[in-house]
Amino acid sequence: MQNIQRMSYYIHKKDSWPNFTWKSDEIVNLLSEARNLQGRLIGRMESLGFDLRDEALLETLTLDVLKSAEIEGELLNPEQVRSSIAQRLGMEFAGSIVSDRNVDGMVEMMIDATHNCFKPLTADRLFDWHAALFPMGRSGIFKITVADWRKDTNGLMQVVSGSAGKEKVHFQAPDADLIETEMNYFLEWFNENDKIDLVIKAAVAHLWFVTIHPFQDGNGRITRALTDMLLTQSDNSTQRFYSMSAQIRIERKQYYEILEKTQKGDLNITEWIKWFLSCLTNALKSTDKILTRVLFKADFWNKHSKTIINERQKKLLNKLLDGFDGKLTSSKWAKIAKCSKDTAVRDINDLINKDVLQKETAGGRSTNYELKNERFCK
Repeated sequence: MQNIQRMSYYIHKKDSWPNFTWKSDEIVNLLSEARNLQGRLIGRMESLGFDLRDEALLETLTLDVLKSAEIEGELLNPEQVRSSIAQRLGMEFAGSIVSDRNVDGMVEMMIDATHNCFKPLTADRLFDWHAALFPMGRSGIFKITVADWRKDTNGLMQVVSGSAGKEKVHFQAPDADLIETEMNYFLEWFNENDKIDLVIKAAVAHLWFVTIHPFQDGNGRITRALTDMLLTQSDNSTQRFYSMSAQIRIERKQYYEILEKTQKGDLNITEWIKWFLSCLTNALKSTDKILTRVLFKADFWNKHSKTIINERQKKLLNKLLDGFDGKLTSSKWAKIAKCSKDTAVRDINDLINKDVLQKETAGGRSTNYELKNERFCK
């Protein structure tokens, strides 16, 4: 009985659903700032050479895929993600490795959403994305309905936290028998409504889709793909140079709080749009870190274009340049390069003598190594 009473508080149960409203005067400045940052970023990226632009694109898409999965508690292998993206975009990528099917599925969805952003969004296209996310028809150990709307055969679709007996229902989605109608309306609006700014449309679509929650699993990842799809349209460029998912991951606590508050509120979603625009602005500003790393990597290889470096050394240096996870030791070098520790030590000492590597100044039980002047790429 408690759940039935609570249902009336969700926006999808309001009589005017889904006729969202917002106060334009409260969002105009935030929208102007985001649009200005978008334009400046695209202009800056277009001034780069093709190789640097491709490198920035690869960095951004890799980050986007990793962080979108991480929001759901799924940790993907960064090298597999990077390799999968490079292969699908026809980029040359040293050290390409075989990637898992779930990695490829996530990558395929994100690339289709952005590189084919101007193609119509259909139920079949969403089903293809869903099938790509769950190639084995399972979420973890549980069998789920794939490439079709959820059925709710195991009960209502709820977002719940807390231990058994002390559960807190944060949200309850529309009943399964309403989904097809809800999605038909959403898809018509998504494809045909061109009366609002595309950035605002991305904010509305994000809230709308995740509220319908049409799939048994994967709704968050698909929601963020749709957000990227509309933001790509707003950039008028299929190349991605900023990651909304990475910023949502940073602001995850605030994200879930404003989402829950909005879904239990009314159809005036001004506060949600304000949060979305603020998050987007932060995502655009953080792109400077990606660009700095890309430029550092290009400068690094230009500087050492005549330095004699073997393939093992090149592989490990690229890992450092792409953002090595943890500390680099001779033992890690040997493991990654698949060589003996003695060979690893010789490789490292050779690069130290050539002013490519240096020992980290911070002491410890083992010696760690970093790029010379590494601080400039962080």
